[in-house]
Amino acid sequence: MPEFSSTSRGQLMTCHDDLIRLFVEVVKEFDCKIIIGHRIKWEQDEAFKDKVSKVKWPNSLHNKYPSRAVDVIPYPVDWKDEDRNHMFGGYVLGVAKQLRIRVRWGHDWNKNKKLDDQKFIDSPHYELY
Repeated sequence: MPEFSSTSRGQLMTCHDDLIRLFVEVVKEFDCKIIIGHRIKWEQDEAFKDKVSKVKWPNSLHNKYPSRAVDVIPYPVDWKDEDRNHMFGGYVLGVAKQLRIRVRWGHDWNKNKKLDDQKFIDSPHYELY
């Protein structure tokens, strides 16, 4: 059974209990890497500058503590494998539904289950709503 590295576990521990509970379940069946949970000011400033975030500090759910957002990608990491990243997103949403955790995925911001109508795609991003 897959398990988180110490780095991933450390990032996950900066998140809201519901996100921790969700990804502890996800990793049991689908190996993944936690990229970031909570972001401090300079990290959010960098994310905004690099255009990986649309919002400035302190307006991201990553900036709350505990974080109400987390960025996660399937492991081993392959940013170009869109099919696997989409499959992972669907898996995460399915587990969230089973656990009754309300989560929004950064590849389906409007939660309409269509991936082709997004203006900003952030596939590793999951947030509580």
